[in-house]
Amino acid sequence: THSSVPTASLLGASHCCAPGRTMAHPQEGPLKHGGGLRKLALPVVLEDGLLSVDSATFPLPPHLTRVHACSHRDHPRWGASNTALARWLPPTYEDGVSEPRGWNPHFLYNGFPLPPVREVTRQVIEVPNEAVTDDEHYSDLLTVWGQYISHDIAFTPQTWGSECLYWAARTRADQSFLSRQLPDNASLTGGTACLPFYRSAAACGTGAQGAFFGNLSTANPRQQMNGLTSFLDASTVYGSSPAVEKQLRNWTSSEGLLRVNARHQDAGRAYLPFVPPHAPLACAPEPGTQGRAPCFLAGDSRASEVPSLTALHTLWLREHNRLASSLKALNPHWSADTTYQEARKGLACSPFSVLGPEAVRQHVGPYQGYDAAVDPTVSNVFSTAAFRFGHATVHPLVRRLDARFQEHPDLPQLPLQDTFFSPWRLLKEGGLDPLVRGLLARPAKLQVQDQLMNDELTERLFVLSSSGTFDLASLNLQRGRDHGLPGYNEWREFCGLARLQTRADLSSAMASGSMADRLLDLYKHPDNIDVWLGGLAEALLPGARTGPLFACLIGRQMKALRNGDWFWWENSHVFTEAQRRELQRHSLSRVICDNTGLPRVPADAFRLGTFPQDFTPCEDIPGLNLEVGSSASVFLLHVLSHTSNSVSRMSGVLSCPYGWYQLCVA
Repeated sequence: THSSVPTASLLGASHCCAPGRTMAHPQEGPLKHGGGLRKLALPVVLEDGLLSVDSATFPLPPHLTRVHACSHRDHPRWGASNTALARWLPPTYEDGVSEPRGWNPHFLYNGFPLPPVREVTRQVIEVPNEAVTDDEHYSDLLTVWGQYISHDIAFTPQTWGSECLYWAARTRADQSFLSRQLPDNASLTGGTACLPFYRSAAACGTGAQGAFFGNLSTANPRQQMNGLTSFLDASTVYGSSPAVEKQLRNWTSSEGLLRVNARHQDAGRAYLPFVPPHAPLACAPEPGTQGRAPCFLAGDSRASEVPSLTALHTLWLREHNRLASSLKALNPHWSADTTYQEARKGLACSPFSVLGPEAVRQHVGPYQGYDAAVDPTVSNVFSTAAFRFGHATVHPLVRRLDARFQEHPDLPQLPLQDTFFSPWRLLKEGGLDPLVRGLLARPAKLQVQDQLMNDELTERLFVLSSSGTFDLASLNLQRGRDHGLPGYNEWREFCGLARLQTRADLSSAMASGSMADRLLDLYKHPDNIDVWLGGLAEALLPGARTGPLFACLIGRQMKALRNGDWFWWENSHVFTEAQRRELQRHSLSRVICDNTGLPRVPADAFRLGTFPQDFTPCEDIPGLNLEVGSSASVFLLHVLSHTSNSVSRMSGVLSCPYGWYQLCVA
């Protein structure tokens, strides 16, 4: 989770508003520049080798900047890294400025205090591991894919605080660290006595920070930052800052390659490199060894959280290097930098399948071209609530399979808790192939209203910076309150849905009288329900994995990410028509074929199938023809598991290299 990231060092008042500077990425150290605060105004000169921006003079660049600060002529910071998350509704802090919802036990909502988040987890959300229901249609790869896309577009830095037990009695809501002493019957596995919580860092000059600028008022409430670019720009592969990108590139290669691990290989194939020697050792050690081990280095600092996520990062590292080598062979006159830039140039994605076909038509619609009036910035409610619905699809087991896609005799299935932050599992226990087979041929967890999140996430979530365990459901609820997200009914009204006023209304929206009863027993009034839980509890739309509220919020965000992105793959200036047709043929299944030892894969990597009848030989899976078009710059990371007519043919199930939703981290 984010609590292991030293975000406080990134947010000191001495540099948080320096003009035009790319703020530090979570993997970097503090910024090193002096001077006081200065007003940010155009023209802006971006440092670290980025381009100058002046909407009246300079055109957009041919390649993306790592901070994505040049994607809009008039609003160069829209969607850029280290800017505030967008607000679609005003925040609702208890003091109007910064104090989280539910923090003051005497503050009443419709006559009642908000219930403690841990109590909500215990009474409504958690389910024993053995009681989960498997999804009959989708593979476990779908869940990990969602985590991957969430890590491409959102990372909310956190502040630092002191030890849990010290602050439990002393914390004020404007400080960095909040915790609640847990009731005796609500302690976490491992004996954790309180629920520690690091507040999301405030965007510069907002909330309590406004006092430094003479602007401490309810007109300047606390906002939260997105440490990444909002765009689907493969920042998971290349990073969101020039400094991280510099660490990732292989500067001795003439082919524009990314760095690989110098100490380990996977049957001749590359692993991710380790973090630099000067970086802290932050991952779990191999059994029998002492201390901490190095984590993997990737474009996103969370790549080592679980082996399945590491596997996807590794696949895209291999795919970049494979395509860069192929492009260089076709264009030997290209420089290493040209080859690198062309290999990462295109990305395309249609991450709308989770919404279902009707919601796609209603909230997203067909692509009509780039719209300069659309702000693509990731919204607070999307990142903090709607996109976290995928936590309800996380399976409690990690499955590794043999070459016949059967249980591996030497690699038994593992409880999720035994895999957190453990790169050695990949390096020492069979490499990528057994894990990828398990992701393809074993089901995701089905989202069921009385089985929302399994014990691996609500009782045993492991965080390396803590000696205890965490409850992800409680963290999600508290994160929404920390961000001042309005309640469930406010968001339903925002989306044009009816407000739910009675127990009968709730029962109808959730198709479950039992769920309605439990929610009202805890929250006392429908308006008090936290938006993440309310959206999660809704009955699913036909052909979808969300209810109507999250379909609206996710659809609205995805439409903005698409229509407000000058570099969106369907925009006519990015690729030729022939190249766009070629990209639509490419698939995640093909990427798996090209970068693992699997000879057969499902044609649709996300559809659960049975081996061998539902698996296709790799030679029959279409691949990219890099020679299509006016140059050999057809790229790479556009992955559609289906052709464009799949919206109607497969209930809207389109896929992309970055998936759909937030899954594993707060």
